[in-house]
Amino acid sequence: MAHVPDACVIGVDLGGTKLLAGAVDADLTVHHRAHRSSRGTTQAELLDIVVEAVTEVRDVVETEVAAVGFGIPCLIDQRRGMAVMAVNLPIQDVPFRDLMAERLGLPVFVDNDANVAALVEQRHGAARGADDVVMLTLGTGIGGGLVLAGEVYRGSVGAAAELGHMVVQADGPRCQGACPNHGCLEAMASGTALAREARQAAAAHPTSGLGRALAAGQEITGPLVTELAHDGDRVARDVLAEIGGWLGVGIASYVNIFNPAVVVLGGAVLQAGDLIMEPARKTVAERALRPSRDLVRIVPARFGPESGMLGAATLAMDGLGRRAPV
Repeated sequence: MAHVPDACVIGVDLGGTKLLAGAVDADLTVHHRAHRSSRGTTQAELLDIVVEAVTEVRDVVETEVAAVGFGIPCLIDQRRGMAVMAVNLPIQDVPFRDLMAERLGLPVFVDNDANVAALVEQRHGAARGADDVVMLTLGTGIGGGLVLAGEVYRGSVGAAAELGHMVVQADGPRCQGACPNHGCLEAMASGTALAREARQAAAAHPTSGLGRALAAGQEITGPLVTELAHDGDRVARDVLAEIGGWLGVGIASYVNIFNPAVVVLGGAVLQAGDLIMEPARKTVAERALRPSRDLVRIVPARFGPESGMLGAATLAMDGLGRRAPV
């Protein structure tokens, strides 16, 4: 019979296209998961979806829920628990912490999604034991999290580490959503950028696997590009290599600025594995400065697509004053 803990927390990873909520105990075991789409909603609808997913988990899990932690791709004002602005979600100036606490009747803790992913990867995952860590989450956009001297770095009010919005090509494509900039790393190396570049490559190479998929009316998505690349399609592999190269340009700057021991890469785009990781590592080796470039490890997240949810749960445990055991 499975062990049922005395209490758990709910971690919620709210992404630009999907939501994952899970009941998590002190051993980081997940006892129930709820999935929802967050694509194409209004702010009010999105908040309702969040409450619905948390309520589902709370109703199903056979134990007390002590708190809820949220990781959201948003600029956070930690002084007020305010979700100030999200690039890829309809969230603006929402008193998220207090609103969710009122609607759920539970203690609520909120932070940027990549911050919480960095927290759990540094504490228990791919960067365990390292005091200085850069985390990038590659999905619809690119989230960034920093652990410096063993602590999550949030800046003066909590809005720091928007690493996806460092400009890597000043005259590059317009960034997406609410970002006013051009040529951000997010515009060059996110899942959205991958799909854009793949559509252009498919049109330019109609006899390739990508080209045939486009002609057949298939939607050109990151997972399709990855599938075709793993099947040997050269054009798909070239697109992933280009995305990996731009990712490496960004990482080289983070390596120079922060001198991290580990750079952790997570998110759905990393399903491409070494087809993106190796071009990124090669670019860092060419562009970053010694000694940082020779010491840094660039690794995939241990917890994969669940880093954000488990990180949000870890945030809630920390907020309650009881960290998960190491």
